[in-house]
Amino acid sequence: AYMAGFISRLPHYTSIHRYFGMSEMRPYLVQMVIESSAVLKNVETTFAVDSTGFSTSRFGLWFDARFGRSKIGDKRKWVKAHMMCGVMTNIVTAVEVTPGNAGDSPYFKDLLESTARNFEIKEVCADKAYCSLENLKLVRERGAMPYIPFKVNANPVHGTGDALWTRLYHFYAGNQQWFRDHYHKRSNAESTNAMIKTKFGERLRSRTEVAQYNELLCKVVCHNICVTIQSMYEFGIEPKFWNSGDKQAA
Repeated sequence: AYMAGFISRLPHYTSIHRYFGMSEMRPYLVQMVIESSAVLKNVETTFAVDSTGFSTSRFGLWFDARFGRSKIGDKRKWVKAHMMCGVMTNIVTAVEVTPGNAGDSPYFKDLLESTARNFEIKEVCADKAYCSLENLKLVRERGAMPYIPFKVNANPVHGTGDALWTRLYHFYAGNQQWFRDHYHKRSNAESTNAMIKTKFGERLRSRTEVAQYNELLCKVVCHNICVTIQSMYEFGIEPKFWNSGDKQAA
């Protein structure tokens, strides 16, 4: 490419690692994940959300990472990926990368809103970690049905007295088998995590935190490319990402 004049400077073998270390790359990679999923907007209507950890080459106190304390020996540090994916193709529609001790529920809103930019959401499946009144409201405001089981200590009446919580609680309690049949679609989130780790590795090779976040996002982008190629043959999709400066999804 350099000799043909397509690029002005010959890349060094460390170029990719240098780009990984640029904090400016992160929002672009996040946007690439969102844009690369848009080609399946006519296929996916049910979505699952979950988080998964990726190990790094750095070590630290496990209690520091998990509880902010230091009681036991060194443990490998982890980075967590919060992802929302379509249950039919396993395409990742939104992603957030955080330290290993970050909670799951606070990132639900951003994942849902990013997905809603390109997709019509009819169902959202998530485990009990995401069961909160705020998250339930967010899904219902989108006109979708939340399949999020209630915790064993949940009360039929929320502390705020909100009627939505009570209705969904009794719906969940009185239709257990029907609810589980729909909730089982959440297993596709686990499949998505396994697909990324099996194909691209569950360990991050970068040394710095910024580079680790960017490396993990690149794994998700590569996963979406693989899913898009598979969908081309399985569903006959002709992906068009941009045309004359405009974004177009097949």
